Amino acid sequence: MVAALVAGGFVLARGGEALGRFSGPAGASGAAPEALPDPPDPGSVLQIVAHPDDDLYFMNPDLRNSIATGHPVTTAYLTSGEADGINGTTEKAEKAGTAGGGAPPADKAAYAEARQNGIRAAYAQMATGDRASAWRRTSVPTAGGGRAELDVLVAEPSVHLLWLQLREAGNVYADRPDSLHGLWDGRVSHLESMLSSGTPVRGAFTYTGDQVVRTLAGVLATYRPTTVRAQDPTPGRYPDDKRYTDHQDHFYGARFVQRALARYAAEVKDRPHFAVQNYLGYFNGALPAALDPREAREKLDSLDTYAWLDRANRCGSAAGCGDLKVADHPSGNHWTESIHYARGNSTSWLAPDAHAGLWAFRVLDGQVALWHRDGLLGAWDGPRLLPGTGMDPGVSTTTLPDGRIAVFGTRTSFGDRPQDYRRDVVYAVQKSAGSVEFGAWDSLGTPEADDADWTSDISAPAVSVDGSGRLAAYVRDGAYTLRGRTRNTDGSWGPWDRLGGRDLHGNPATATDAAGRRMVFASTPTTVLAWVAPTAGAVPGPAAPTGLPATTLPLTAAARDGGVRLWFRKPGSGDVRTALVTAKPAAAPAAPGRAAPAPAGFDVSGVTDLGGMQGFGAVTATGHLVAGRSVGGALGSDVGAGLAWQRSALMFVGSPASAPAGRSVIGVAVLGLDARLYLSSAADSPTARLAPWQPVGPRTTGP
Repeated sequence: MVAALVAGGFVLARGGEALGRFSGPAGASGAAPEALPDPPDPGSVLQIVAHPDDDLYFMNPDLRNSIATGHPVTTAYLTSGEADGINGTTEKAEKAGTAGGGAPPADKAAYAEARQNGIRAAYAQMATGDRASAWRRTSVPTAGGGRAELDVLVAEPSVHLLWLQLREAGNVYADRPDSLHGLWDGRVSHLESMLSSGTPVRGAFTYTGDQVVRTLAGVLATYRPTTVRAQDPTPGRYPDDKRYTDHQDHFYGARFVQRALARYAAEVKDRPHFAVQNYLGYFNGALPAALDPREAREKLDSLDTYAWLDRANRCGSAAGCGDLKVADHPSGNHWTESIHYARGNSTSWLAPDAHAGLWAFRVLDGQVALWHRDGLLGAWDGPRLLPGTGMDPGVSTTTLPDGRIAVFGTRTSFGDRPQDYRRDVVYAVQKSAGSVEFGAWDSLGTPEADDADWTSDISAPAVSVDGSGRLAAYVRDGAYTLRGRTRNTDGSWGPWDRLGGRDLHGNPATATDAAGRRMVFASTPTTVLAWVAPTAGAVPGPAAPTGLPATTLPLTAAARDGGVRLWFRKPGSGDVRTALVTAKPAAAPAAPGRAAPAPAGFDVSGVTDLGGMQGFGAVTATGHLVAGRSVGGALGSDVGAGLAWQRSALMFVGSPASAPAGRSVIGVAVLGLDARLYLSSAADSPTARLAPWQPVGPRTTGP
């Protein structure tokens, strides 16, 4: 289905022969584009979550969109989510006890079954429109020595549910040694199974930590996914009481997934490349709504089904056909109004060079992958995996004064002990301008003291080179403030400066204005803060309010119109907005001998609404082009006032990127759900359209 849509759903951009050769086969002028010689592989999606309903709350609408566009989808549940064993709220149970002479007895196996029934109904509804559509339930062995329940939707057999049925912690943050947390920390040697009452799995089992990893690696080897979705392994803590901002099962489960992905990538070579997407959990409820009302309503519909609101006994199970604990509030803590990627929001992963070439960088198989087009008319090659493993999703690039490209990201390492879990900011630089060879990854360390302090919750780095030629990297730290390191003229790096700010979330963004002054921006739940350098070479700051309205967190910044222009989305609609920030002239030194000018002020233009096609996440902007995820999960694009927003049919991972691709030509790129790079282009004109997508590299082959 996807191949047909991509082949037939576009018209050519204007711009002549070079533009056509950039974007693939072109038909006659004004005709529909020809089919691509190598149509896109739909790829396959594997989701791994801690509990039944984590996928519905935190991965939708991506989940629903993947199913709707025909991608094979499998969701694996680490625990049974048995909680206290009562299918309903404690308050309801107490009222029932008062009325009937005793509270209903706890039955953890039955409650686990009820949650499974709710999930099966929700997936059946998303895939077929019939929540009672039949499933085939079987028991299968795992690579860790236990057994799991595999459910296959009969009417849509590309939809699978895999129940690993381990015991859950039973509390968001309280000390529960018999849990994934305790197993990760080595406080327990094994974790017991918690089988649901209706499961075809017979006989209890236990897993050590290594057996959990082997089980998950075996699931990966069985399904050979091209996109892996997981929860956030570093969600952070609340600054006032230091409690986790997410359920401990969520992020320790995600850490087991990280270990399994590393093992799978290292040990299984006959497999396709894969990309990873991580999702924010409970903290979604404290952030502005990222979804427009329509998508939020569709997301809530799935939760209404899961919560068994109609109480119709379609499943024929004495345990119940859904999760009555959430029946009073299926939206959770406003979770159905939002979705946020915990990583992979960068839009600066496509970089131009001085000869109209393009360079693309994404993370595949835990390594940074490189694709390259030599000059305007050259052929694309790649992916080439740069040495070095453990890379987290999402990388950023910047071009140094000598023309070399520097690539920045974060890298996760595990160490020999559980407390050695660590994320570092790392970077690699081209050995020479235009070379496909890069130097080794250098570490800038982390502003965090240790993992226990803030759960290694740092953002992806935002990087820029200012007018003095100095390179700098900025991250949001676990205390929700801005930190930065600047490279000195001798090539050494300064310390992690404390740049202030408060209640920052998401990733910072940075760019330099026409005078070479660096600006850094970061979102809070209510506005955007700015750090503006008074001159080129000076440290930006202090933090200052911009007066901009709330955003949905992701920011894109680029030099425009003498200043720095920001693009972001309007909460509750998904529409794209933009504003221009211009620095005021630096004030004169306040006293003789002052080492640096006084901080410069800045002006912010009024917010301009660019419209859009709903959707969520970061947007990319180059020349007249603005593009981002639209409703339904595909790319929406706008090239100016001349035409309405256009919508593609290509599903993708993370955020799009764009860059100048030659004179008056803009290149735009996405990473498809099949882990392949796709390129399109448009003339830098307000009446242009995107050209057909061109895939790069072979279809879902091994590394």
